[in-house]
Amino acid sequence: MTSAPPKPVKSTRARVKDVPPPGGETQAPGYIVIEGPIGVGKTSLAQKLSETYGGDLLLERPEENPFLERFYQSRKHFALPTQLFFLFQRVRQLQEWKQRDLFRPTRIADFLLEKDSLFARINLDDDEHRLYQQVYTQLSIDLPVPDLVIYLQAPAAVLMERIRRRGVAFERLIERDYLDRLVEAYTQLFYHYTATPLLVVNAAEINIVDSDDDFQSLLEHIRSIRSGRHFFNPLPATA
Repeated sequence: MTSAPPKPVKSTRARVKDVPPPGGETQAPGYIVIEGPIGVGKTSLAQKLSETYGGDLLLERPEENPFLERFYQSRKHFALPTQLFFLFQRVRQLQEWKQRDLFRPTRIADFLLEKDSLFARINLDDDEHRLYQQVYTQLSIDLPVPDLVIYLQAPAAVLMERIRRRGVAFERLIERDYLDRLVEAYTQLFYHYTATPLLVVNAAEINIVDSDDDFQSLLEHIRSIRSGRHFFNPLPATA
């Protein structure tokens, strides 16, 4: 697509304060966002971090999008309504979340608003993308800036297997070529991402959700990050 990416939605630069819990044993950044392509484990990790820190949790709700199943059946015909629904839904969720208690010690979300334009560039044709840009740039909202973004990485082959295992019927319509493009788009997004501290996690071989050792190692990395770009690439467990 030849059109330029949309201008970023206006956001506040004030961060949610990092308030340590009693004893400080599980101190976390005030606002954590988990990101990565479909099937990589964003929601599962967000839920586990929320349980660990007792934080407020914000999750995407793709099941509410009435166009999503039809999009996977025919991306060309249903890309624009699917994308616009997600854009309005994500903005509404973040606005409602912002109005809630900002003084919770930790807040955790499984999506970054910037991902919306990533999907738009992949799925929309030129005319649709220009219309999407117009809608996107008209939005004027104040959003808290994450204290940490965790980007989960895994190759398309791993994602395909995880999507198959979780058994959502219409997700089985996802094609390998589409996942390859999505993985590459995420790689490019976070290669250039400098807005917040970033932790890049190799999620292909380790089991952050079910392995306590892997999860505790990740927590140690999270606690140590204050700025910059970091990588978490542990060796998989061996028998």
